[in-house]
Amino acid sequence: MKTAIITGGSGGIGSAIVRKFSENGWRCAFSYNKSKEKAQTLSKETGAIAIKADFLHDEDTSSFLNATIEQLCHVDAFIVNAGNTWQGMLCDMPRSAWDDIIKLHLTAPFEMLKEIIPLMRNRGGSVVFISSIWGKHGASCEAAYSAAKAGQIALMRSLAKEEGSSGIRFNAVCPGPVDTSMLDVFSLHEKEDIVNRCVLKHMPDTLDIAEITYFLCTDSAKSITGQAISVDSGFI
Repeated sequence: MKTAIITGGSGGIGSAIVRKFSENGWRCAFSYNKSKEKAQTLSKETGAIAIKADFLHDEDTSSFLNATIEQLCHVDAFIVNAGNTWQGMLCDMPRSAWDDIIKLHLTAPFEMLKEIIPLMRNRGGSVVFISSIWGKHGASCEAAYSAAKAGQIALMRSLAKEEGSSGIRFNAVCPGPVDTSMLDVFSLHEKEDIVNRCVLKHMPDTLDIAEITYFLCTDSAKSITGQAISVDSGFI
């Protein structure tokens, strides 16, 4: 049975990814932080292993990885999805918020990849970063988030070159605005403006992100690596 580790598995995009892999017969383990009830429900419905972890704490990162590897035995896919943000002007941003965003998006995945990559070298595998179109273009009032997501894309491309001969593929999915609870901070008018900026006149949903993520981890994508794929309904 193929196995997948998903960080941030209890949120909108993360839970859709867990469901997609589980529905296709994969054994999954995912992290959650504050959404215990959602995580327990998802685990019950999919059979996936739910493990609490706050990746801002090194000990949680280590214990999560140890627990997942112990229960899954091997890793075929690693989905880097856990994330956070801080909205506001850069000059108003506290250093702690910057540090947290960089740690969650880059440092914690770095620590986990150091352990996962050697395990994948024996059998191949796929790593997918759930990045963002803001990692390509930058977003006003989300400088740290944009920088972190750009860092994920650069890290992905570097690792694709480093590990290509090992049969490990690295890619990134870059969603535009997705219709999840993260958009609850926007007014109805602001959401309508987002839709109007989408060429297809609708926002992607979580299943759209899950579908392309799953595809990148299958043999159908065996010749795809080092790519940052936008899923944004033509957002301009």
